[in-house]
Amino acid sequence: MATLNLKGITKIYPHSGGQKKAKKGAPEKKTNLQVTDEGVIAVQSFDLDIKDNEFIVLVGPSGCGKSTTLRMVAGLEEISGGELYIDGKLMNDVEPKNRDIAMVFQSYALYPHMTVYENMAFPLKLRKMSAAEIDRRVKEAAETLDITQYLDRKPKALSGGQRQRVAIGRAIVREPKVLLMDEPLSNLDAKLRNQMRAEIIKLRQKINTTFMYVTHDQTEAMTLGDRIVIMKDGFIQQIGTPQEVFDHPANIFVAGFIGMPQMNFFNAKLVRNGSKYSVSVGGSCIVELSAEKQKALAAKNVNSQSITLGVRPSHMVLAKQSGNTLTAAVEVSEMMGSEVHFHANAEGKDVVVIVPTMNAEGEHIDSFRAGDKLNLTFSGNVCHLFDSEGKNLEF
Repeated sequence: MATLNLKGITKIYPHSGGQKKAKKGAPEKKTNLQVTDEGVIAVQSFDLDIKDNEFIVLVGPSGCGKSTTLRMVAGLEEISGGELYIDGKLMNDVEPKNRDIAMVFQSYALYPHMTVYENMAFPLKLRKMSAAEIDRRVKEAAETLDITQYLDRKPKALSGGQRQRVAIGRAIVREPKVLLMDEPLSNLDAKLRNQMRAEIIKLRQKINTTFMYVTHDQTEAMTLGDRIVIMKDGFIQQIGTPQEVFDHPANIFVAGFIGMPQMNFFNAKLVRNGSKYSVSVGGSCIVELSAEKQKALAAKNVNSQSITLGVRPSHMVLAKQSGNTLTAAVEVSEMMGSEVHFHANAEGKDVVVIVPTMNAEGEHIDSFRAGDKLNLTFSGNVCHLFDSEGKNLEF
């Protein structure tokens, strides 16, 4: 177990001496990373304090800097600026082997000529531990991960999920202060990913280690993390518990990234009438905001303005009649079993509406086909309000 303190961590990749020519017909690579005279800034001013035994998840789209940050903690990437502390000790210039950390890679990185037992024992042999201690640690880790029956097999005889357990086992036999995991489930199919997510949660309950986990999958982030760090273009966008970032996204990027299906966005007007606030969408739908939101806006003295309104698909409600509603034309419906996802067009925007297939009395709700009209509404406590720069007006 350990505390980690990342203070202003920055990573700059210097410009290469000569620029390679792109292959003929190859698409031009686009990046929003900041470029300076020093080079490309992959991670900018990363500040994070991680508590002892906490599970932190770094999540964001490809190229946002999450894996680079993890590799700097591991010592596999040089830190260009800022300071990294583990248990209060400055680690910037400490060799990876002396940081008392372990890392699980996306590709498993198992030795194909070794058995599972030998793979797990290898880092302990490098530390010149006694054979008895190595045997104890390997068998304990194997029992924790339920891979005891595979100890005599080689990696080629294992499934993807079993190989990933071996890779995790090889990391935890060292009993590290910090366990780093870089997209460990991305090579698995959907069913195995679900199983391994549950296994990692169980593992976390069994061992006393601080976790730092990287993924681009928001489901993994929401289910695994005590807190999640959402990144974009090298910058931290928001830090909070899964519930906090879901209920109170700091900006329009976080709102669209967290939640599946993605949040619906509308061009709207925020209307202030004295101390009362309401939102108007298309002039046909006016909703008064909840008391909590009114209080937050009044405290910041927010005035009437054009905004982007966000409402999650699960918070859109089908109204039986038109009138103070949004009219949407169904384009596609997806039957998901207990619910239907309607993809529709409302006010020129693509929206998704989640509707249960059965009501509280157990009666099936009438379905809709392409071209049918939906009357949509929502309550004032589920509105997310973003200004012209994409920032949440309540923050």
